[in-house]
Parts: sequence; C-alpha cells; structure tokens
Amino acid sequence: MTTFSDRPLGGALFRAISLAPLLYPTSAPAQSFSTVDSAVRVGIDQGVYPGAVVVIGRGDTVLYAAGYGHLQWQTSSPVPSPDSTLWDLASLSKVVSTTSAVMLLVERGRVDLDAPVARYLPRFTGGRKSEVTVRMLLDHTSGLRSYVEFFRLAPTRDSAISLLYAEPLRRPPGAVAEYSDLNAMLLGLLVERVSGEPLDTFATREVFRPLGMVESRYRPASGVAGRTAPTGLWKGHPSRGVVNDQNAVRFGGVAGHAGVFATGSDLARFARMWLADGATRSGQFVQASTIHRFLSHSPGSGTRLLGWDSPEPHPIGSCPYGTLLSPSAYGHTGWTGTLLWIDPQRDLFLVFLTNRSYAPKVGHSISRLRAVRAALSDAVVRAVPQR
Repeated sequence: MTTFSDRPLGGALFRAISLAPLLYPTSAPAQSFSTVDSAVRVGIDQGVYPGAVVVIGRGDTVLYAAGYGHLQWQTSSPVPSPDSTLWDLASLSKVVSTTSAVMLLVERGRVDLDAPVARYLPRFTGGRKSEVTVRMLLDHTSGLRSYVEFFRLAPTRDSAISLLYAEPLRRPPGAVAEYSDLNAMLLGLLVERVSGEPLDTFATREVFRPLGMVESRYRPASGVAGRTAPTGLWKGHPSRGVVNDQNAVRFGGVAGHAGVFATGSDLARFARMWLADGATRSGQFVQASTIHRFLSHSPGSGTRLLGWDSPEPHPIGSCPYGTLLSPSAYGHTGWTGTLLWIDPQRDLFLVFLTNRSYAPKVGHSISRLRAVRAALSDAVVRAVPQR
C-alpha cells in the first residue's frame, strides 16, 4: 500500500510518498534525501516558485517522492502531490508526447528518420527545405529559427500552420543545432498526417495508456482544475489547465512543442521505460534498438539527441543537469519550471516539476531556477549510491 509521512517544513506541510508499490515492489534500503529537500526549498524561499514535486528512482523502483510548498503562494492552498497534482509540462511535451509518438511510428516502419520531411508534410517546401530530414527536426539541426510568435501573427490554427510552413530556413540543414519550438511543432503535424488522427488522440492511446500514465493529458477538463498547478495570472486570477505557451494556445491546446499536463508519478513511469530499454510491466513498449537510435548523436547536433538533450561535457555556469551525471545521461527542461533527466549508467532518474511561471516573487526567476535545478541534480546524484 502507499505510505505517507507528514511533517512541518518551513511553515508548509511536507508530504513524502513512497510510490514504489504503485509501480514495482522494492526492497531499497532507507536513505537520506535531506540535501534534496534543502535544494528544492531554496527555490520556494527565494520566491522562484510556490510549489514543487520531486520523484527519484531507478529502472525498477521509485526511491523517493515528495511534494513541497503549495500550489499558490497562500499557505491555505493545497500541498502538491506527486500522485495527483497536474503540471503544465511545457517543453517536456516534446519528449513525453511528440518524440515518443514519432519513435513508435519509426519502429512500425511508417516514418523514416532520414527521409525528407516533405515526404510526410508536402507543404514544407522552399529553399533547401527538401534537404531537411525527420532526424533534423528531432535533433534541432533543421536550420529553422528558435521561435516565432505565431499567436500574434495568425488569428487561427490554420493560419498559424500556414505561417509555420512558410517560415524560411536560417542556416544550411544539418550544419549546427539550434533548439527550436518550430521543429517540434512540425513533428506534431507529421504525427497527425501519418497517423491520420489528432496528436492528443494518438499520444493518449499509443503512449500514455500503454505506459500507465493515467493522469497525462492535453487540455485538462474543468473537473481537475483544483489539482492543477496554476502557471500564470489572467486578470489577477490564477490560470489553471490552459497551456501557458501561447503558440500552443493558438494551436488549440495541442501542439508538438507544448500542451501536455501530467503528474510526477506519470513521468516516473515514463522515465523507467527509458531506463529499461523500452520494457514495461505489460510488455515491450518499443525495442531496445529503437531506444538506442533515439539516444544517438548526429554530425552537427552537439549535445542534442533525437528529441532529448544531453549535458555539456564540461558544464559552464548553472547547467540544469548539474556537474555529476554520467556521459550517458540525457534530459529536457520546460519553461514553466519542469525538469526530467535520465542517467542509464547510474540507473537513475529525476523528475522535478514546479510552476515557476506562476507569479514568481523574484526577478530573473528562470535564471534562479537554473541554479536550483543544478544544485538539485547534484544533490540527487550524491544521495543515491551508484550501483
């Protein structure tokens, strides 16, 4: 059964939850995560975010899960729960939903990583776009610029998509990686074109349900608003259940780069599948060889894998992954204050979800969050002995 332990923590209720019985039995010895708690509390004390959850685990067990602070700055608001609180994942949607959907289509022979994007999206034309492959969208070497405010330029989803297709390349395809929302937006459209159904429909049936991610969804219904972390203010009121990314809003709440809401526990299930080379309790989600293909570098991709990022060999400043992960580690971050990393060599993962974008009490909150992520990542590695 699930076990709970409550204790006061800086004026807020701290709840540590053992999730292992929900996933796999565990006989992991008790160990201290006090330095992890301290690293997370720094962000609350500095006013970076009002609440957070952390889930730490290995491929066969969850070692630690905890909620911190509150969903809003008022102490009367709920304490976040790793099991039930829904968080706007922001750019974690790129790996949790879009990359996973593409990976399934690749394994099933419906998408070729090295085929031109135009094979699947005929409207993606002009200049050297015929040279851009699906792989280049995944590792961000397509040559597209990082961001465009389509929501300001286009009044509808269809007109925004037209502008996306018309966007010119800024660099030669395959030359160098530049992280871009546009790549993931195109990948979301590619999934829809190949599968013949909306991205959220395909991802829910083919990714979330098979992995046991029962809380993960796009466009949360109003019935779960009370347990959804707010990510902004609208006319002075907390904004809940509406994706924070305005381009995703213009796409109707479902886009390749943003839009997924999920719990910490769901992301733990997702991470454990990757650590297990595609295996789950119910069977093989994808083959190990497919997992390894998506964790490979291409010429010019730098730290970028297929969908994922990897830590710098010699991090400078506040790398969100800290300084202690192994060379095999990979992960992703999100604008709203989210982080997921997976370290196969250490058999270790970290899920860290916050609502940094909701009414931070300090300036430059994204920079301060970067420092918190780095300190937390190192604290997790130090707290969990390497096998």
